Amino acid sequence: MSSAATIPEDHSAEVTQGVNPWLIAASVMLATFMEVLDTAIASVALPYIAGSLSASNDEATWVLTSYLVANAIVLPASNWCSLRFGRKNFLVGCVIVFTFASFACGAAPTLPFMLLARIVQGAGGGALQPLSQAILFESFPPARRGAAAAVFAFGVVVAPVLGPTFGGWLTDTYSWRYAFYINIPVGILAVIMISRFVHDPPYIKNAKVPPFHNLGFATLVVWTGLLQIILDKGQEDDWFGATWICVAFPVMIAAFLWWCWGSWTYKHPLVDLKVLKNRNFAIGCLLIFLFGVAIYSTVTVLPLYYQELLGYTAFTAGLVVAPRGIGAICGMPIIGYLSNKVDPRYLLTFGFVLFGLMTFYFGEITLYISPDTLLVPILITGFGLSFVFVPITTAAYGTLPNEQIGNASGLFNLMRNVGGSIGISVASTLLIRRAAVHQNLIVNSVPLTGQQFQDSLKNTTGYLTDAYGHANAAAPAAATLYRELLRQASSWAFVDIFRWLSLLSFFCVFAVWMLKKVKPGKGPVGAH
Repeated sequence: MSSAATIPEDHSAEVTQGVNPWLIAASVMLATFMEVLDTAIASVALPYIAGSLSASNDEATWVLTSYLVANAIVLPASNWCSLRFGRKNFLVGCVIVFTFASFACGAAPTLPFMLLARIVQGAGGGALQPLSQAILFESFPPARRGAAAAVFAFGVVVAPVLGPTFGGWLTDTYSWRYAFYINIPVGILAVIMISRFVHDPPYIKNAKVPPFHNLGFATLVVWTGLLQIILDKGQEDDWFGATWICVAFPVMIAAFLWWCWGSWTYKHPLVDLKVLKNRNFAIGCLLIFLFGVAIYSTVTVLPLYYQELLGYTAFTAGLVVAPRGIGAICGMPIIGYLSNKVDPRYLLTFGFVLFGLMTFYFGEITLYISPDTLLVPILITGFGLSFVFVPITTAAYGTLPNEQIGNASGLFNLMRNVGGSIGISVASTLLIRRAAVHQNLIVNSVPLTGQQFQDSLKNTTGYLTDAYGHANAAAPAAATLYRELLRQASSWAFVDIFRWLSLLSFFCVFAVWMLKKVKPGKGPVGAH
């Protein structure tokens, strides 16, 4: 673990072509921030979308699923499309498609129309993150890529946290449709800035475009699509208790293995998996996958706790968790400064340990917390996250030449998205399964014939007598106690999830020390 790769050559001047790299960073980050923010906003607005379009909550989840499927499919194909159409042209086209699709989502009169618009939006948004990341990293010399990673982390880490607050406010104050309309002015500004400041480097302009890997793309569509559908509908259909999942799962595995084999052996694959031979990048992909599981699960689960068990509105729940974004913003300048001075492994260890300790603290929550009980822990969690994402990114990309960054970026972001999808699905399933387990445990420890339950039933009956009358108060009293049973069981399910996420974070610390050692002061990939 003491070895380290050499510093790649600096070709940033060929990318910037005299433009200040921070102008380029601002241009591409507008697109990324818009895309990531939209995902978080849509998740908050789901109940309102379901009611407006006469759909059930389960059907409304396809608004998220359809987007994620299209998004995941386009991610690995972004490098080939950049070579075929020019990276600048492709990025501008993606922003335009995303912006028009956002308008269509906001104007959707029916659920099928909304799903079609979300698929188009996901296809347009899928390439925004890898393209922005590749342009951003190539615009800065290797020694300043830590600062570039901090800028990119602002969009990827902060946007999902600010999204629920902003989306809740738009939904409660105006309409869920404005959660999509807000992308229109941002998209127009992004197109103007990208057209003005972003340029293709020579290796993009002079690149020989390989033939499109049709089989690789087809197998990618199959396994990512089936994965997302299984994750989304698995709990509803009892997972492998459903015949269609028993059939779809082996098909997904076969398609995934075929895709891996083709991407490794084909001369011009859609995604060149040989980039995983670079140890730092391979470990970085593992860490970003686990990071996706942890951050997306936490961002999804904590607002649910406030809304489902404590009765908060969408805006209030988003406001309560907003300090995580403030913590992340506070951490970005610090990590941008330290990334080229401190071994990334120490930074990652600090970030994962801090995140693990705070999620373990979340595991101590009860039904009687106030809105400010978790204020400081949520703030510290956001601060810790900034120490996770940036070092992962700099360590993963730092040893790669510019020509490989585009291909690597699509794979890297795919791993994060897949991790996030799995994390959300597993967390949703565990909420239901663990609540049932805790319900049985509570019933067994407080039997219906026990004195404790009988006393509670008697007291609740007496409390409701004035409203229902003595003869009719028993049934509402029993229903009240049953609702409290469900709340307590659900609360323990949330506790379980937070504690398991804490363990996952501590496991990541061990994976961090599989990265190659980096000498401080030499950039993110200094020789040792």
